[in-house]
Amino acid sequence: MSNNWTKSFSATALKSRPSPVRELLKVINQPGMISFAGGMPAPDVFPVEQFAEGAELLQSKGSLLLQYGTTEGYNPLREFLAKWTAPRMGREVGLDEILLTTGSQQVLDLFGWAMIDPGDVVIMEAPTYMAAINAFSNHGAEFASVRMDDVGMVVGELPALIEKLRKEGRKVKFIYTIVNFQNPGGATMSAARRKELTEVAKRYDLTIFEDDPYGYVRFDGDHLPSIFSFDGAGNTIYAGSFSKILSPGVRIGWVSGPKDIVRQMTVFKQATDLCSSPITQILTHEYCRKGYLDSHLPNIIANYRVKRDAMEQSFKKHLSSLGITWVKPEGGFFYWLDTGAIDSNELARRALEKKVAILPGEPFCVKPEDGVHAARINYTFSKPDVIEEGVSRLAQAIQEMKIPAK
Repeated sequence: MSNNWTKSFSATALKSRPSPVRELLKVINQPGMISFAGGMPAPDVFPVEQFAEGAELLQSKGSLLLQYGTTEGYNPLREFLAKWTAPRMGREVGLDEILLTTGSQQVLDLFGWAMIDPGDVVIMEAPTYMAAINAFSNHGAEFASVRMDDVGMVVGELPALIEKLRKEGRKVKFIYTIVNFQNPGGATMSAARRKELTEVAKRYDLTIFEDDPYGYVRFDGDHLPSIFSFDGAGNTIYAGSFSKILSPGVRIGWVSGPKDIVRQMTVFKQATDLCSSPITQILTHEYCRKGYLDSHLPNIIANYRVKRDAMEQSFKKHLSSLGITWVKPEGGFFYWLDTGAIDSNELARRALEKKVAILPGEPFCVKPEDGVHAARINYTFSKPDVIEEGVSRLAQAIQEMKIPAK
């Protein structure tokens, strides 16, 4: 006899929604399918041999690797990150200001536990990272959004939005932004807007969540200072990840920020998973200690730059004449296509029929209607010749949608 478990599910469970990327995995493994849908690094850039050198530690430090670790994380790796990120952060953060997590996705969840009460409003970019919407929603957050242009969030529109929400009696809790090569928009927030955002946050006594998983994967131009570095008021937390600069399999992220917030997140992590894997933390530190993080990062950047350029050329060749527009990303993993009058949900369906997978824009928007005419396209996973073929198939699907059926 089956049990109807849904009658026992929590209100949060009943409102939760699955990740479209994870659901698509069931489809994109079909033979001949070209996937631009995920956000996966290319396996051929994983530093397998260099990382494997740390395996000798299983012999010399096996009892340490196989034991529980501290919730805060492996101290030598925290110390390394504090020094390594200092140029971007504007200073070397203290150990009481940095927490290692099980991927940067856990930062979103722990920050939600620490900061969000049901009904609190989180201000996000339109579009934004779909898993951030889901993570904060699981904690009862409500959302408001600010549009983006080719240099990131239009910060100048924030004061009017904040004041409107407060007049309505709603409690604005923090501002979430992906500053570099935004997922999914591809744009990078200018330095002037980063500084302006810290001034807005200070004026309205709000926290900024600066999510930066892609920032070190820059192809063009110079690295920009973090929002954290501009924030003299201590209103910013910064999240980073090894997923894009080493491998997602190590499942190590980090958060730097005011020690009181970091401490509260640590308390919630104690109840979530006790600690992140000491094995991967220690092996990752060994990799970093030997200088491999710095020496291998240019290989990752070179690999992805070639693929970004291949996709740019394919878009110009196949899509520009069809009225599709985009912002060329200076780094990172994604393009965001403006599909004009074309419904991207229907486009995604037709593209799948041609064995090319893309993600329609709705799941990336607080207001789904903002994403009806947009789509996210990943370029890091596929090789240049596959990118060309996939964009060609996508163009065929668009052309068919533009030709009225007889």
